[in-house]
Amino acid sequence: MTINGGQQAAYVEDRMLLVHYLRDVAGLTAANVGCDTSSCGACTVLLDGESVKSCTLLAVQAAGREITTVEGLAGQDGQLHPVQRAFRERHGLQCGFCTPGMVLAIVSLLRENPHPTEDQVRSGLEGNLCRCTGYHNIVQAALAAAGPGDGEAR
Repeated sequence: MTINGGQQAAYVEDRMLLVHYLRDVAGLTAANVGCDTSSCGACTVLLDGESVKSCTLLAVQAAGREITTVEGLAGQDGQLHPVQRAFRERHGLQCGFCTPGMVLAIVSLLRENPHPTEDQVRSGLEGNLCRCTGYHNIVQAALAAAGPGDGEAR
C-alpha cells in the first residue's frame, strides 16, 4: 500500500485492523483508537481520497491502495494543509484526540463539496465525535478552509 506517498509492505495477520497497522507497523500514531465500536471517528484516514474509519477495515483490504493520514497532509515544504491551518487559526481543537479524524473528514468533505453551508459541514461530521468543543470552532474552521463560496449565508 502507499501511505502518505511512500510505499509500505509488511506481512500481517489476516485480522489486523488498518488502524493497528498504521499505529503499530507504520509508526503513524495520529489515527487514534477511541471507541472500539466504529462510532467516534478518531481513527479516520483517507483511503483513495475518501474518509474512512480505519478501525472498520482490515489492513489487507488496503493492499494496493493509497492511504493518507494527518501526518501526510502537510506539504513537502512543511506548509500546513489549509484545513490544518484553519483549525489552528479558528481554535478548532481542545484536547486534540479527535483532531486528526476531524481534519481528514473535513478534507474529504471539501473535496466533495468545496463550499458547504454550516448545516452541510455539521451533517458531514456526524460520524466524528468531539467530547470537548461543542463543534462550533470545528465547523468554523471547516468553513474558513473552504473560503468564500457562492454567497450563500453560512
